[in-house]
Amino acid sequence: MTASENKQLALHAFQEFANGNIEVLRPLLHEDFVEHSPGNPSGRDAFIEFIAEAPVAGAQLDLRRVIADDEYVVMHYLMTTPGKPEGQAVVDIWRFADHQIVEHWDVVQPLTPDTSGLLG
Repeated sequence: MTASENKQLALHAFQEFANGNIEVLRPLLHEDFVEHSPGNPSGRDAFIEFIAEAPVAGAQLDLRRVIADDEYVVMHYLMTTPGKPEGQAVVDIWRFADHQIVEHWDVVQPLTPDTSGLLG
């Protein structure tokens, strides 16, 4: 796959997910998907079940940048939930193989009124 193909797949899924369509993940995630975030399950079905109940599923997602190559897509965005008006800065790293996501890593940073303007 090319960087452009990976980026388009990730952008489409991000937009659909941000609009409440969690099922967009089912064809995109490999059955043996590996999740590297502690406490989050691996495996497509277990991950989708988990993420459907996670705060991100009902959050406002404001995408700030996307970086892609032939294997990885990195997405940087602001996630805002009703209980956290300053939001959280999130970086997701998705590894693609054969038009599917096979691995995921993330970094989540809570923002404060002093740091919320730093997301850029």
